[in-house]
Amino acid sequence: MTVTTEIADGIATVTLNRPEKKNAMSLEMFEALPAACAELAETAGLRAVVLTGAGGAFCAGLDLGVMMSFGGRLDEVKAQLAEPDAAGANFFQRPVTCWAGLGVPVIAAVEGVCLGAGMQLALGADFRIVHPDVRMSLMEARWGLIPDMGVTASLPKLMRADQAKYIMMTARVMPGEEAMAYGLATELSEDPLARARTMASELATRSPGSVAGTKRLVEEAWGGGTAALAIEAELQTGLIGSPDQIEAVMANMQKRPAKFG
Repeated sequence: MTVTTEIADGIATVTLNRPEKKNAMSLEMFEALPAACAELAETAGLRAVVLTGAGGAFCAGLDLGVMMSFGGRLDEVKAQLAEPDAAGANFFQRPVTCWAGLGVPVIAAVEGVCLGAGMQLALGADFRIVHPDVRMSLMEARWGLIPDMGVTASLPKLMRADQAKYIMMTARVMPGEEAMAYGLATELSEDPLARARTMASELATRSPGSVAGTKRLVEEAWGGGTAALAIEAELQTGLIGSPDQIEAVMANMQKRPAKFG
């Protein structure tokens, strides 16, 4: 299974389970993560969730094979971008945005690499416990694209607009200390998973109604809301498969400077 869920003492650990690929996101994972979230939403006695990756990495981003497959089915991909669910999220946004609607705290334990889709997933959590030596980046600009998995809902709660534009436009790779300075990490820890579990246990001692209410308060009062998800999808639909985007991919694959029109 590419995503596993274990529950003990009211705390669920959801693990990205492709260690041989540094947990790069496959199409199966795009379906498995929302499914795991939906199942947890129906789990009695759940008090917190820890998101982690197997094998010492959080997530290396979108699996390269998936990205390459987009070229042969652009119409299908664009249709998926244009089909939001009742919450306003499309197929590619749901693995990230689903966690905001879960009525318990979600804590990402981040180590190794946390790139592209992986960083967007981490940003979808309520808290991020980050190893100092992590490599974090919103890397979509390297492929001629934009981050489109819910950053309009997550980043406005964490950082200034100018900083957000800078890290997205440059695809800057950040260690933990820099991520902390930008507000993208909640805490730094040499053992993110252990610290995330400790935090989950601490939050589990609080009133479930108060915790759920606080989470809903912040989710609905901060950020761009679900309307912004449609803007992400519209912009990405215009970019994906365009000449400049294809050139960005080819230049990146061939390790050469891009030549844009």
